[in-house]
Amino acid sequence: MATLIDMPKLSDTMTVGTLVKWLKNEGDPVASGDMIAEVETDKATMEVECFDDGTLIKQYCAVGDEVEVGGPIAAIGEKGEAAPVVGGGSAKESAAFDRSAHAAEAGRDKPEESSTGSEAPETAGEANDTTDESGKANASEPVASHSSGSEGGRIKASPLARKIAADRGIDLKEVKGTGPNGRIVKADVESFKPGTAPAGELKGTPEAMASKPPVPAATLEALELPVSNMRKSIAKALVASKTQAPHFYLQIEVDGAPLAKLRAELNAKLADLPKEHGGTKFTVNDLTLKAAAEAVRRVPAINRSWEGNTIVQHANVHLAFGVAIDDGLVTPVIRAAETKGLREIGAEAKVLIKKARDKKLAPNEMSGSTLTVTNLGMFGISDFYGIINPNNAAILSIGATIKKPVVNENDEIVVGQVMKIGLSGDHRTIDGAVGAQYLQALKEIIETPALMLV
Repeated sequence: MATLIDMPKLSDTMTVGTLVKWLKNEGDPVASGDMIAEVETDKATMEVECFDDGTLIKQYCAVGDEVEVGGPIAAIGEKGEAAPVVGGGSAKESAAFDRSAHAAEAGRDKPEESSTGSEAPETAGEANDTTDESGKANASEPVASHSSGSEGGRIKASPLARKIAADRGIDLKEVKGTGPNGRIVKADVESFKPGTAPAGELKGTPEAMASKPPVPAATLEALELPVSNMRKSIAKALVASKTQAPHFYLQIEVDGAPLAKLRAELNAKLADLPKEHGGTKFTVNDLTLKAAAEAVRRVPAINRSWEGNTIVQHANVHLAFGVAIDDGLVTPVIRAAETKGLREIGAEAKVLIKKARDKKLAPNEMSGSTLTVTNLGMFGISDFYGIINPNNAAILSIGATIKKPVVNENDEIVVGQVMKIGLSGDHRTIDGAVGAQYLQALKEIIETPALMLV
């Protein structure tokens, strides 16, 4: 008797999941504990586990399909067993998937084209933008045809392929499409090497290469990009924060020279050592995270959250920090940051950053924060204000350290290293005085950074 594998609920707020990659194909043997697919939730990309032994006899959705929680994504049974017939899902994409699978089994070169010969809608193209580790198209993709990626002067490419090409300054006219009817997909753009030409064009000779127009530095193009589950979640949370929490804003200027000096001294001694001998390298972000947690010890009232009928002051600083990824911004959390040393905070931050960029953060690694730090200093941004992370009382915004004229204690104009730190506060939870006291405490620690080491 075949068993259905449903879309699991991988976070408290998840209502749908997008299948981003099959880890097992139809006909593959599976065992309990095997991971069969990767699913994008509203928070991260996570793996779906199989709890039965047998054969994956049916995939009910293709890469890129959005499936409601509890909806079937696959069937596990005995080899040769007929898969249960289920409803729901994307009928159009499922039909395309079935045609592709039958075409592959029959050894045909490509799926049948529609009688109208019209191109598939742009939004359906993302199903063809995932490749496996070998670079070959996944089993869930239609077999690629070898026709040109241009029809009637219009280049056929998926929205994701267009976005990647625009970011990398790649002219899509130079790219050979391997998707259905020559459509250009993500893998085509990522594997493209400048100077190569699509099939059928003159190539290889200096004359042919010289006759081609140069690839522009950037391609401006109107795009309609699909909104991912993660982006929807970010939008919902921040709109709620901005409209429900009455923000107020404070800013303080800090002498960044002592912090820069401490970082240089630590890295000079530790960066070249092997890890087993204590080798490490600290970033400005590591130091500001430690300073932010340490300052809470002096002003505990900043570590509160609005709970509707109560205001909760937390016993530990669960410190969130912003990490930019392709789909937006995620905020992994360092638990009980006030109890951890600089080395421990730096190491934990590095692990969380890597998991965030690989979309491997678990929901519990992005929830439960009590204070948030966001840093745009590496982009040269000197001052800005973040939107409060629900239900924190405040978010810190760390700007770049800028060299500028300052007046020293002897009333002399000298070159200083100024860092601006902004604070956005929730006026329901704290008042301006609390925010000001916290920024003063943070300023003292950053200007005397040895305080965070004791």
